[in-house]
Amino acid sequence: MVITDFLEKNARLCGLETALVEINPSEERDRATTWREFNLIESSSPDTPYRREITWQDFDRRANRFANLLLSRGLKKGDKVAILLMNCLEWLPIYFGILKAGCLAVPMNFRYSSDEIKYCLELADADVLVFGPEFVSRMEPIHNDLEGVNTFFFVGKDTPEYAEDCMSLCSYCSSNPPPVLLDKEDNAAIYFSSGTTGFPKAILHNHESLVSACLTEQNHHGQTKDDVFLCIPPLYHTGAKMHWFGSLVSGGKAVLLRGVKPEWILRAASDEKCTIVWLLVPWAQDMLDAIESGKINLNDFSLDGWRLMHIGAQPVPPSLIKRWKEVFPKHEYDTNYGLSESIGPGCVHLGVENIHKVGAIGKAGFGWQVDIVDENGKSVADGEVGELIVKGAGVMTCYYKNEEATAEVLKDGWLYTGDMAKTDEDGFIYLVDRKKDVVISGGENIYPVQIEDFLRSNDKIKDVAVIGLPDPRLGEITAAIIEIKEGMTASEEEINAFCEALPRYKRPKTIFFDKVPRNPTGKIEKPALREKYCKVSLVEAQINS
Repeated sequence: MVITDFLEKNARLCGLETALVEINPSEERDRATTWREFNLIESSSPDTPYRREITWQDFDRRANRFANLLLSRGLKKGDKVAILLMNCLEWLPIYFGILKAGCLAVPMNFRYSSDEIKYCLELADADVLVFGPEFVSRMEPIHNDLEGVNTFFFVGKDTPEYAEDCMSLCSYCSSNPPPVLLDKEDNAAIYFSSGTTGFPKAILHNHESLVSACLTEQNHHGQTKDDVFLCIPPLYHTGAKMHWFGSLVSGGKAVLLRGVKPEWILRAASDEKCTIVWLLVPWAQDMLDAIESGKINLNDFSLDGWRLMHIGAQPVPPSLIKRWKEVFPKHEYDTNYGLSESIGPGCVHLGVENIHKVGAIGKAGFGWQVDIVDENGKSVADGEVGELIVKGAGVMTCYYKNEEATAEVLKDGWLYTGDMAKTDEDGFIYLVDRKKDVVISGGENIYPVQIEDFLRSNDKIKDVAVIGLPDPRLGEITAAIIEIKEGMTASEEEINAFCEALPRYKRPKTIFFDKVPRNPTGKIEKPALREKYCKVSLVEAQINS
């Protein structure tokens, strides 16, 4: 079985039912809509958000058209096609069209700079780039210097002179399935790591890996054709797409919301009768803050059908879920853990029945094995900290063109995650921290996540990041970057007094009040914080000396 089989099944069995909806509350109207014979439903009122939808049959036909366009340009099985688009109605049909042509989809982070775009395109050996209007300024300085990329397809109005109008070309291509035979072992996609230690690594997955993500997601959350999934995170990331795979398996509707304001999320969930919403920690915090402050009145929304809220992509503070359940007592809650190297979320899974274990990331997900090992690869006892390793059909094939990095993390079929974890007496896994983020102060291992979780329990703190700063005597000391909630104030003395509940060695030695930067998938950008505050620390040290 290959991933495109699910799409073709839905086109046959529920072809006239809605597959995808795009909602843009900012009413952006620069997206091309020339998939000629397909009817797109758009709101015409200036008082309503820009809204488009397509059926499963439309979805499949669009994918076929793009696949046939690629084949008409001489692309063959194994060639790579990169996608540089914001979330939109065209994104997933293009992705599936690439797969149907036997090519590899190469989704690109929409935050990439020109240099990063060039680096990733060349690392992945991309032959074609599909991009949108948001990226024209970043493409201008590099499009003439890209090695290997000889075709540029543009999705939008005012096509640049070096590119071609993708939607117009597709309208002339056949909507019949392309004559390409696919196998589960065929390479399917290249994703990129977060690039927290420099430029990203290219992560290669095959069709079996993508199919395993579908089966894992649907098993964990029980999606049916009646479920409506609200998808907000960027589709270039494995997390968003693999959670959407539950809709793909079941034939349910998904809503792509372009925007993260609390009122937009609640309005989309209300208007589209969403039953499942996947959030990142900052969005959930912003929603609760707006509701608790009275800026948003829940009576203005119809949310009776919303059954499940789940969070992933980062550690989830138990205090946040406690607040959520107070506001939404009928919601089921779940969390999934995963990496792009493990085809996204699901290799570890909490389960809605285990909300009493909030704080844990769970146990082995459907179809997965897990272990926690020491530096010699030996399993550690319950309660001991070691490195989390996972094994399953969703493990990447390799880091593309990087044998050395692959050998560091793939050993006997096990993926070494780089995350430090421990289990409790019931076998539930708790993340302790990233291996590289552990602060070693005076020979003592300090795990920033534990301190961050504690600080987030303070009612005045919206977000926090704990990092290590160089120290001539102890090697490193902990620094807390704290973002205070809007309308509130807090002093360093107040935070230090609050931290007296922590063991002395875990108390932050330095406090900075600042905004906590997060990437589009919600992860704290700690390298940026280290760079910024290491410089501050060095300046202060020089002044004090």
